[in-house]
This record gives sequence, C-alpha cells and structure tokens, in this order.
Amino acid sequence: MERLRRTMMFIPASNPGMLRDANLYGADSIMFDLEDSISLKEKDTSRFLVYQAVKTLDFGDTETLVRINDLEQGGRDDINAMVRAGIDVIRLPKTESADDVHAVEAVIEEVEKKCGREVGSTKIFAAIEGPQGVLNALSIATSSPRVVGIALGAEDYVTAMKTRRYPERNSDEIFFARSMIVHAARAAGIAAVDTVFSDVNDSETLRREAEFIRQIGFDGKSVINPRQIPVVNSVFRPTDKEIRNALDVIDAINEAEAKGSGVVALNGKMIDKPIVERAERVLMLARAAGIDVEGKGE
Repeated sequence: MERLRRTMMFIPASNPGMLRDANLYGADSIMFDLEDSISLKEKDTSRFLVYQAVKTLDFGDTETLVRINDLEQGGRDDINAMVRAGIDVIRLPKTESADDVHAVEAVIEEVEKKCGREVGSTKIFAAIEGPQGVLNALSIATSSPRVVGIALGAEDYVTAMKTRRYPERNSDEIFFARSMIVHAARAAGIAAVDTVFSDVNDSETLRREAEFIRQIGFDGKSVINPRQIPVVNSVFRPTDKEIRNALDVIDAINEAEAKGSGVVALNGKMIDKPIVERAERVLMLARAAGIDVEGKGE
C-alpha cells in the first residue's frame, strides 16, 4: 500500500520538547534535523537526543526520517546512530548525483550488517537543493531500491540560481525544479515532496502553494511549524464530489467484472486504467483523512 506523505514536518533535533511531542502534531512523516538547524557545538548532543527518541518513543504509523550532515562532517556518525536506533529513512541533504546516494547507501549497509538490522530496511529520501541535482533528478531517483522519495530544497536552489523566492508571484523561479523533481519521481515510482514555505503566519499563501503542488503531481509538502500541517493536509483531502465520482468508477468496474464485460463506461465516458488508478488514490487519501468513504456513495 502506498504510504502517505502529505506533510513532512521538520523537527529541530536540539529541542527535546518537540522530539517528545513530534507524533502528536498530525504529520504523515516527521523529520529530525541534525543538519542546518543545529549549531556545530550542539551536533553530538542533538544526535544523542534523536537516538533516544527513536529508540524509546512509539511513533505508531508515522514515518520517521533524519536529515543527516555531510558524510565527512558528522554524517557517518549520524547514520551509525540512527540506523541502530531504528529510523525508517535517512534524508540525504544537498544531493547532486547518484554517486551521493551510493556513498550514503554503503555506510547504511555497513551499519545494518554490524547491528543485525535487515540489509535494505533503512530507506533513503534524497533532497535536491541545487541546479546540478535538479538536472540529475532522474538518475538520483533511480539510483537505488532504497530511495523512496526525492524532495526539493528551494532556498539553496534559488541562491545557486542567483535569484530569491517570490511566493507572491507564484514561485515561478522554482517551477522548472519542481517539474523536474516530480517527473523524475513519477518515472521512478517514488514520492515527490515539495519545499518548505517559511512564513508560518501566512496560511493563505501556504494553501495556494499546496494547491498548486498537488495540481502538478507532488505527494506532499515539507512543513516547519505544526500550524502548517492541517492547512496542507486539508488541501490533499478529497472533496465530496471527488469521492462520489471515485466510488462510481470503482462500482462501474466491479459491475463490469461481475458481468464478464471488458468494456466499462460511466455517464457515457469510457473508463480505462488511469481513471481507475486516480479513483483508487482519491479513496486512499479520503480514508487517510478519516472520511467515511462508504457513506459518501449514497
């Protein structure tokens, strides 16, 4: 079954309170940040805090990730601790090529073997944050069976492109990067997660961004504040009309199969495989949002 990643919440690894409460916020995925949000003098302590949290707290069905440092700047220690703790996913920052993934993968596998964890069970989420990574998005997305998703990190990207963020102008400056990442993810059959929106007080622009990235095919969006989670999750919540239409599609398919018919139509329109897949995804998103799907078909 496809894992939902509508919201991926950044949790500063140096904040014990947020580590403790991370699973209460309602994000589909929680990402403990050992990289940019942590000062050099706090790295070791923060790593230990996350290790203890992952090792001892029950996160239920919520996916746990950790954003590691560069391999030569503490990343190896990050991987060693997190794999042993039982983290679900290692998030690789500033991914430029498939070689970056392979280097991290080798360290992960070494630790898995040493600690007795099943080889291959620790997954990778690659963050693409520069023009080279954007141009290599497909090779990154297909670099390893461990890679379950790719994400856009827009702040470093726009700096490298000699521009800045323009959310008030529909973020045209990152449209190419978004398109490359979502196409690469779809071609590879993995998840695509959009960049953060940094103004936690502007929920309206956040909603517009979330609506746009859903429209072009992203699975979800990174968030930096608990208040952003319900806004983004609600955008990925199907409408009653979408649910009823999806149920009608599934009913039509089931009825045709029962009759042994290979031709399926609904309201005069042919139903083919892509339409069925979209209907199934609508129902999955609806159930994840706690909607009584069966009750919508009346």
